[in-house]
Amino acid sequence: MSRIGMTPIDVPDGVTVSFDTENVVTVTGPKGELVQALPPMITFTRENGRVVASRPTDEHRIRALHGLARQLVANMILGVTQGYEKRLEIQGTGYRVQLQGATLDLQLGFTHPQRRRAPDGIEFEVPDPTHIIIRGIDKQAVGQIAAEIRAIRPADPYKGHGLRYQGEVVRRKPGKTAATVVA
Repeated sequence: MSRIGMTPIDVPDGVTVSFDTENVVTVTGPKGELVQALPPMITFTRENGRVVASRPTDEHRIRALHGLARQLVANMILGVTQGYEKRLEIQGTGYRVQLQGATLDLQLGFTHPQRRRAPDGIEFEVPDPTHIIIRGIDKQAVGQIAAEIRAIRPADPYKGHGLRYQGEVVRRKPGKTAATVVA
């Protein structure tokens, strides 16, 4: 039994959830609208201001899709009410970021600046030259953009320079050591 799939989803005031015949869910809220296609074998019903997911059989694959579909709808509801954000830190001498309109201008030790434009539904904020905040209503899009920016210059395990998620611990490796000669 899927504990995640069986948990009902509370729908807050101001949020509308609608399912069409092809199992495409549309969630509209104060921050925007999200549309997602869900597995066809999972059905959703509304009961007392809640959305409940159900599955036809206990087959292993369908049980996995049951929890996935339920969580996708829950993430959409959370996204249109509160939104999502990822925070990145920059560490390294001379490494910095600037926001020019909707474009990030990253100076990360390359010969030229790396530029990333914010896609639709995503906004960047740069509170200081070493921090980036990525916000949006789609959890997957926010995480994907954060991962793409981090991949430009991931944190180096020897000196720690580069981009990392806020709070991420980079395990440091020891560098080369001089061989001690014992006579």
